[in-house]
Amino acid sequence: MRWTTHGERPVYESEWVNLTLVDVEVPGLARFEHHVVRVPNEASGTVVYDPARGVLLLWRHRFITDTWGWEIPAGRIDPGETPQQAAEREVVEETGWRPFDLEPMIDYQPMNGMSDQKFHLFLAHRAEHLGPPSDPGESESIKWVPTGEVRAIARSGRMLDGLSLTAVLYALAFGHLPDARHDHE
Repeated sequence: MRWTTHGERPVYESEWVNLTLVDVEVPGLARFEHHVVRVPNEASGTVVYDPARGVLLLWRHRFITDTWGWEIPAGRIDPGETPQQAAEREVVEETGWRPFDLEPMIDYQPMNGMSDQKFHLFLAHRAEHLGPPSDPGESESIKWVPTGEVRAIARSGRMLDGLSLTAVLYALAFGHLPDARHDHE
């Protein structure tokens, strides 16, 4: 059944995130206020794969959860950018590598029961090293990881970021990365 929206009111607003209370009604059941996180900008992420090197990953700390994990390069789409342009820019800024031959993998909403946030995921086939990252605060280290090790990272819980985990698992599940299950199992 389709819920009816009667309006919404802001609780908190910033350029990064807005929290609203939405007056909704479940037909024939109840009417109530539902918390909704509105994210003004969508985001893009890229699985950068090179057959000779593997997958380009960042090892980083997330202060919100006080956890370390492997992630793909990703970030918000700036005004006037396409999702692909943002994906390319984020790879360069965060890693110092320029990705080539980007192809879309999937767009998805990670928490559609609570947020309107949207992610766009891409696969890059090759990359060229340009120099150090222009945004060095993004990670502790940048590493090309063999595909079999990427699979082990995902399995062992060392990739905690939902965008990264979704992108890598999608790429593995749909044949965008070679099947390297025999490596590092």
